[in-house]
Amino acid sequence: MIVYTGFSYVTKDKVVDLGPIEINAETNHPVQWSPIVGVVLLVGGLVVFATGKK
Repeated sequence: MIVYTGFSYVTKDKVVDLGPIEINAETNHPVQWSPIVGVVLLVGGLVVFATGKK
């Protein structure tokens, strides 16, 4: 999550459906997050890993 700050996915929506004629619209949905979230998760994982060993 530090290197990749997001991704996108595409959905297809049917706009018109008249028998043999179909018109579809593709919608792009970007999902973004801050690199700070990746750093926080990394530090949290290291804390869990360090406190888990007994």
